[in-house]
Amino acid sequence: MTDNDRVSRRTEVLTNHLLRRTPPPSLLRPLPCLSYSPPELSNTISFDTREMRKLMDCHNLEDRDWLFSLILQSPLFNPRHRAGRFFVCPDYNQPMEHQRQATMKRIAYLLDKGVFRGWLTGNGPEQELRKLALHEVIGMYDHSLAVKLGVHFFLWGGAVKFLGTKRHHDKWLNSTENYDIKGCFAMSELGHGSNVRGIETVTTYDSNTGEFVINTPCESGQKYWIGGAANRFAAFLAPLTSGRVTIAVSAVYISKISLAIAIRYALTRRAFSITPNGPEVLLLDYPSHQRRLLPLLAKVYAMSFAANELKMMYVNRTPKSNKAIHIVSSAYKATLTWNNMRTLQECREACGGQGVKSENRVGNFMGEFDVHSTFEGDNNVLMQQISKALFAEYVASQKKKKPFSGLGLEHMNKPLPVIPSQLTSSYIRNSEFQIDLFHLRERDLLRRFAEEVSEYQSRGESKESAFILSYQLAEELGRAFSERAILKTFMEAESTVPAGSLKNVLGLLRSLYAVICVDEDSAFLRYGYLSTENASAVRKEVPKLCAELRPHALALVSSFGIPDAFLSPIAYNWVDSNSWSSQL
Repeated sequence: MTDNDRVSRRTEVLTNHLLRRTPPPSLLRPLPCLSYSPPELSNTISFDTREMRKLMDCHNLEDRDWLFSLILQSPLFNPRHRAGRFFVCPDYNQPMEHQRQATMKRIAYLLDKGVFRGWLTGNGPEQELRKLALHEVIGMYDHSLAVKLGVHFFLWGGAVKFLGTKRHHDKWLNSTENYDIKGCFAMSELGHGSNVRGIETVTTYDSNTGEFVINTPCESGQKYWIGGAANRFAAFLAPLTSGRVTIAVSAVYISKISLAIAIRYALTRRAFSITPNGPEVLLLDYPSHQRRLLPLLAKVYAMSFAANELKMMYVNRTPKSNKAIHIVSSAYKATLTWNNMRTLQECREACGGQGVKSENRVGNFMGEFDVHSTFEGDNNVLMQQISKALFAEYVASQKKKKPFSGLGLEHMNKPLPVIPSQLTSSYIRNSEFQIDLFHLRERDLLRRFAEEVSEYQSRGESKESAFILSYQLAEELGRAFSERAILKTFMEAESTVPAGSLKNVLGLLRSLYAVICVDEDSAFLRYGYLSTENASAVRKEVPKLCAELRPHALALVSSFGIPDAFLSPIAYNWVDSNSWSSQL
C-alpha cells in the first residue's frame, strides 16, 4: 500500500466516523464494543442493607434523608446530567468570588428550609445528634460549606454558648443561629498553631474604659487561621471539641463516598484476559484489586462504629468525662483522617485516569481533605498527647497501687494474654483472640514507653525532654491505643446484632480489620507479640477474607445509604457518561 493509499484510507475512516456512516469492511477483525452492565445484575444481596445502614449511621436517618432530598431538589447545588442520571457536587473550576457567592446562597437556602433550627438554641443530646447528622450530610456535598458552617456554629457559636453568660446568650445565640451575624474563631497565629500557649497576642482589660485592649506585637502574632484547638487548652474547652469530632466523622463519610465509587467502578470495569481470546476480567475479581480496596472497606466500617461512639461520648459529656473525650477525640481525629487520605489515594489509583476527573470527586477530595491532617491540631502532636495521657494513667496507677479505670485500660488489670505458638485460621478470626492481641501490644508498649521516659529522666533529662526523645514509642503507643479502641467499638456493635447473615458479614469485616492492622504494624514482630510463623499465618488470612467479602462488596457499599447523586458518573454507566455526546 502506497503513502497515498494510506492517506486515502485514513481520510475515509475519519469521514465515516465523523458523519456516523457505517464503515466499510475492515482489514482487521473487529472486537465487540464494551458496554456497561449494572453490577446489580450479577451481584446478589445476602443481608438487609437497610439494617446495616442503621447500624452504621446510628442516629437521625430520617433527618439525613430529608437533607439529602433538599439538596437534590435545588438548582443551587450544581446538578449535572450524565448518562441519564444527575449528580451534585460543587464546581471548583469557578472563580473564588463566584464560589463564595454560591456558598452564601446555599446557606440562605438551608436556613430558609429550617436545617439550622436548634443548632445553638436547642439543648440536650437529641438536638446535638440532629445537628451532627445534618452537618455530616453537608460535608458529603461540599467540604468548604461544611467548614464555614462548622466554624460559625461549632466554634464561634459554641464559644458563645458554652463560655458565655445569659447576657451573651440573649444577645448572640439567636442571631448566630439565624445567620444574621457571621462569626469565626480566631485563635491560631502565624507563628503558633498547635502550641496555643505560645501565642503572642495579649488582651488586657482596661477598667477605666471598660474595654479590652488587644495588642499584637509583631507579624508572627497575626491571627492566621480560623480555628485549631489542640493541647491542655482544648481539654479546658471540651465543649468545643466538636471540631475534632466533626472532622473525624467527616473523614469516615468521605472514605465511604470514595470507596463506593471505586468499588462500583471495579464491579463493572474490565481489564486483560486470563486466557487467549477470553473475556476480560472484572477489576474486583483480581485478588490484588481486592487487596487494595476491601481492607479499606473493612476499616471504614470499623471506623464508622468508632465515630458513633465518639459522638455519643460528646453529646452525653459531663465535666468528669471531658478528659476522656479529649483523649479519644484526639486519637480518632488523627487515625480516621490519616486513613481517609490513604483511602482517597488508593481509590484514586484504583479508578485510573477517571479518578482524576473533577466530576468523579475522588481526586478533588484529596486536595480538599488533606488539611484534616493538621486541622484542629497536627495529627502527630495529637498522637503524642495520647501517649502522654496514657503515661500519666500508668504512673498514677503504679504510685497509688490502684487498678486502671477508664480509657479502655481495664485490660491492664488482668493477666497477660497468652498467644498460642501456632495459629489456625479459625483462631485468627476469633474476636477474643483479636482483642487479646491488641491488648498485649498496647499493654507492652505502655510499659516500654513509661520505662524509656523514666530512663531518660534518670540520666538528667527533664520530663518534657524525655517525652520528646521517646517519640518513636509514643507514636507506636498512640496507634496501639487507637486501633484497640476502634476494634472494641466494632465488637460492641457486632454484639447487638442477632445471629444471621448480617452478623456473619460483620464478622468477616471485623476479622479483616483486625488482621490488616496486625499485618501493617511491624510492632507485632519487632517486640515479639507474634512469631514469624504466626505473623505469616495472619498475613495469609488477608487475601482469604478479601475473597470471602468480594461477593458482598456491592451490598456493603450500598449499605452506606448515600444517594446515587452524591457519588459520581463512573460509579454507574462510565461508558455513556464519557461518550462524546454526554460531554457536549
